[in-house]
Amino acid sequence: MWALGLTIVAIGIGLAQPAHADDPETSNRPITDILPLFAKNHCDQINAPADQIFCGDAALSAIGDKLSRAIAERLSRLPNRRLAIEDNAEWIRDRNSSCGILGRQPIRAENIGSVRDCLSQETEERIAILTDPNFDCLAVHTAAGALICSDPTLALAKEDLNEKAVRLITKLGDDETRDASEEFERWTRERDRKCGLDNKENVPLKELPSSEGCLSEYFDRKIAEVVAAGGDPKKLFGRQHASPAPNADAVDLCVSQIHLAGACGNFVAVNRVFQIDGKKSEDSAEVTSAIEMVVLSPFTACSRIASGCTGTCWDLKSGRPKATPGSREQFRVGYRLRIEKSFAFQKKEDGWRCSSTAMQPVEVGFATSGP
Repeated sequence: MWALGLTIVAIGIGLAQPAHADDPETSNRPITDILPLFAKNHCDQINAPADQIFCGDAALSAIGDKLSRAIAERLSRLPNRRLAIEDNAEWIRDRNSSCGILGRQPIRAENIGSVRDCLSQETEERIAILTDPNFDCLAVHTAAGALICSDPTLALAKEDLNEKAVRLITKLGDDETRDASEEFERWTRERDRKCGLDNKENVPLKELPSSEGCLSEYFDRKIAEVVAAGGDPKKLFGRQHASPAPNADAVDLCVSQIHLAGACGNFVAVNRVFQIDGKKSEDSAEVTSAIEMVVLSPFTACSRIASGCTGTCWDLKSGRPKATPGSREQFRVGYRLRIEKSFAFQKKEDGWRCSSTAMQPVEVGFATSGP
């Protein structure tokens, strides 16, 4: 159910710019004549112009339902739901631009017909793309993803791991499923750091480090771990781990534990964690790292979610941390945030364990409305 909820949120983001064709025959028509279901469905309570049209037109509403199912099906087959939601957010912005909708500016009555037709065509094309079995590979935005999709052996290994992991994760309850999916995403970030592919999205494939062997070893090891769980997801997910060293991997695990305790998974996902600085003694350490996140579901910029999950309140006009109690500004799906924070670690018998229990305080932060 969490995946479907995120699907609905992801469909209802940002809107398009008013079309410019004038039709005097429709300029004075009431909205209920153009969109018959507008009054019945109380579409006036919706702020987003594109969503008002989906709400008020029966044919477009039916196409929207098909899109919801296509997105939900894709989310159900992808352990890394963050990439799918980011991709949906980017498509919606492109769709709105193509259909001539800008932000929340109202659409003039004479333009509703042409905008409706455009939304219908764009949505049908999107459904066809989402159901293409090759799309999951074509839509990757990471260096590791590009390498994997260019190598049939690695692509098959990734598909095998995804299928086995998803089959195991779906045996859990809704909340546990979400948490296990987030842990699976952490495996991938750890893989990219280990294989030297982190933050290499803009590097041509031929210039990337030779990482095929590292990726192959990762898939073999993780598939073996999934198989060794014997069908019991709790032998693989949800366990407390210590880290062999106080580094970016340890910080990533620490952030995951803080987010899990704060039920942050419905609102933000971690894109990337990398180390900036570190100090280490025999039994303690401090690691300063940057954490990059993406918004999965809207939340108020100064709220419990903002402070608990991102470490601070935000001023969205400047994109900087700022305590503004009572602010009604909201992060929309697809917003990207980056914070820098120091995490404390203690050496234990089984390894290094994080003693930081909150995302506060944040030393540096900024937010952008990507993708």
